[in-house]
Amino acid sequence: MNWQEIHAILFDLGETLITVGRVDIRTLLKEGARLSYDFLKSTHQPVCGFQRYYLHNIFALRVRYVWSYITGRDFDSLRLLRSIGLRRGYKLTDEQWQQFAWYWYEPLSKVAVVEPDIRDTLSKLRDVGLKLGIVSNTFGPGASIDRHLQEFGLLEFFPLRIYSYAHARRKPDISIFREAARQIGIEPQKILFVGDRIDTDINGALKAGMKAILKSAYTNKDRPTPPGVRKIDLISELPFCLGEGRVLPPRGAEPGAAPNGGPAERLGNSGVRGGPLYDRWAP
Repeated sequence: MNWQEIHAILFDLGETLITVGRVDIRTLLKEGARLSYDFLKSTHQPVCGFQRYYLHNIFALRVRYVWSYITGRDFDSLRLLRSIGLRRGYKLTDEQWQQFAWYWYEPLSKVAVVEPDIRDTLSKLRDVGLKLGIVSNTFGPGASIDRHLQEFGLLEFFPLRIYSYAHARRKPDISIFREAARQIGIEPQKILFVGDRIDTDINGALKAGMKAILKSAYTNKDRPTPPGVRKIDLISELPFCLGEGRVLPPRGAEPGAAPNGGPAERLGNSGVRGGPLYDRWAP
């Protein structure tokens, strides 16, 4: 891949930048329901019994979740849960509603992990002039996702964050990729998309005119990589892929030149200076 042709990299979120793996979603949702319920009680809201509260909210979320797959449009879970709460007489400030949403999200954040050197990798990419962004299919509130990214120290790298619930269509619809290209100010053919799902991330990005790299994850295990698409095990391999085994030079510099003008330091296959080829990283 010719590094000079790439001006921006867009990332999927789940199983790409942040790894959750196979988890019991029902358990996480019930934990989130309990945390949010306790929060409502602590603020003296007129809540019913927990089981009724849990079943009512989960039913509403599941109905909207199924509908989103039928229509290709995600929904704003906070807006949904807030509307239910308002009908039940909850009186919370905007800040309290955001905290309420975080309690629903928090159990998922506790089981999520990132690569230990991901900040170094993103710094390398940003420091050579690449624009970075996120395009994620999600019904989770943007404020909660941003808070999660901040906890990992990643938020600063992604001034562009497009969450599908705030867009007309979800991936793989090409409109969300083209909107990301418009907002980041780069032509699609000069953008690399990195994601874990072939059906939504890779196929959608390619149809939008972008280049694509598949991130190894359980979501694509034993599935053939599409023709012309490279597959990586770690995000830390990206500088190696783009630099073809060299430290990425500043745009316009001689290939293989180090950013500070000194000798170019070769990257191992893992993308870590001097490091060995990693086995597949897993949480």
